[in-house]
Amino acid sequence: MEAVAVILVLGLILLVVFLVKTVRIVPQAFAGVVERFGKYHATLPAGLNMVVPFIDNVRYMIDLRENVVSFPPQPVITEDNLTVSIDTVIYFQVTDPVAATYEIANYIQAIEQLTMTTLRNIVGGMTLEHALTSRDQINNGLRGELDGATGKWGVRVNRVELKGIDPPPSISDAMEQQMRAERSKRAAILTAEGAKQAQILTAEADREAAILRAQGEASAIQQVFTAIHEGRPDQELLAYQYLQAMPKLAEGSANKVWILPSEFSKALDGLGRLAPEGDTQA
Repeated sequence: MEAVAVILVLGLILLVVFLVKTVRIVPQAFAGVVERFGKYHATLPAGLNMVVPFIDNVRYMIDLRENVVSFPPQPVITEDNLTVSIDTVIYFQVTDPVAATYEIANYIQAIEQLTMTTLRNIVGGMTLEHALTSRDQINNGLRGELDGATGKWGVRVNRVELKGIDPPPSISDAMEQQMRAERSKRAAILTAEGAKQAQILTAEADREAAILRAQGEASAIQQVFTAIHEGRPDQELLAYQYLQAMPKLAEGSANKVWILPSEFSKALDGLGRLAPEGDTQA
């Protein structure tokens, strides 16, 4: 009986081990690469899978999700012989687990090295100023080169981003001084243009004010002469009223030159005839 019990226990243990080796659960968004006798046999999808125990071996679990890898800054020499430090971020996804397993030993390291060489080729044909203002062009060039090279590895490069392009400290200081000088120049130009515009507006306002004053004084003169003529005075009264109005007309600041109507001279003649003959002879 004891021997039978031992056999049953051993058989139960073997059954449990057999079941454990037979059943394979692959997580969501993963793929299992199965080898049989050291050779690729099948790819297990996500979920519950059955394999032959002790013969089949789930060698690799490949992550099929999009991955993000940030590479450390790399020195790159531009066309104008300046060394800049560029760090990149790569967004990629495994599309073929078998190719990613057997076509390349380490696809992440391979992508990093390919990124470095491609980046040096692209930025090496640009000046520093062009490189600093052409991130989209560099990103698109990198993505195209990487996606074309990694396709046979079963990897698709979705996006490439440059985290930073850092020129040497001396160049950075010179660029900062240039920017400060440009800002100071623009501020001085704006200040000068504002002062010029203010002077123009002031001169135009003074001119408009002078014109308005002259028009007002001319209107006043016209009203005086109109009022005199509407009263239909004789020559003597007309001459007297003109003489009374002369001081008022002279008060205007714009009256440097007087234009007297013809009636004024006639009125003066009439006034002269009224004077006593004795005064005239005197």
